[in-house]
Amino acid sequence: MQEEKEVVNEEAKTAEQSEEAKTAQDAAKVEKKDAKEAEKEDKKSAKFGKKKKIEELEEEIVKLKEEAAANKNAYFKAYADTENLKKRLQSESDNVRKYRIQSFAMEILPVLDNLERALDVKVDDQNVKNYAKGFEMIYQQLVHILNQEGVKEIEALDKPFDPNFHQALMQEAKDGVESGMVIEVLQKGYMLKDRVLRATLVKVSE
Repeated sequence: MQEEKEVVNEEAKTAEQSEEAKTAQDAAKVEKKDAKEAEKEDKKSAKFGKKKKIEELEEEIVKLKEEAAANKNAYFKAYADTENLKKRLQSESDNVRKYRIQSFAMEILPVLDNLERALDVKVDDQNVKNYAKGFEMIYQQLVHILNQEGVKEIEALDKPFDPNFHQALMQEAKDGVESGMVIEVLQKGYMLKDRVLRATLVKVSE
């Protein structure tokens, strides 16, 4: 009887141990599962964090590219503005040198006109003729100086009327001459290089 009791106790003990072992195994499985879930969540979080970081970096790259493009455009605009300013200043400087005599020439032209009118007067007195020769020399010297500075007389007589170079004060019909031709120069005109210094005053055929 005692032996049967011991056997029962042993079986109960074994069953209890088996149950404990099973419980321990189940707990281990749950713990392992939890560990896997935690690891999975960690990986998921890490992946999400990495993806977010990549997105942030991509946004930063886009921003930097936009800033670089803006800076590049600003540089080229500043460079173009600087070049345009240099060209404008150079052009103004060239014009100053090119047309530096303009004011002086405009003041001299009336003197030339007066000398021409004086030289056109016919005189018989020898003393006056001697003075006229002196005036002629002065006139030629002035013309030579002006020519050296780029001041040239505008050719107008027997040329077609051109409003860019001529100013018509009178019109007159003339036999054998087609309409719109310069038939008389009333006052000489002059060019300063490629610029009209003074337009020629003319009479034009009808």
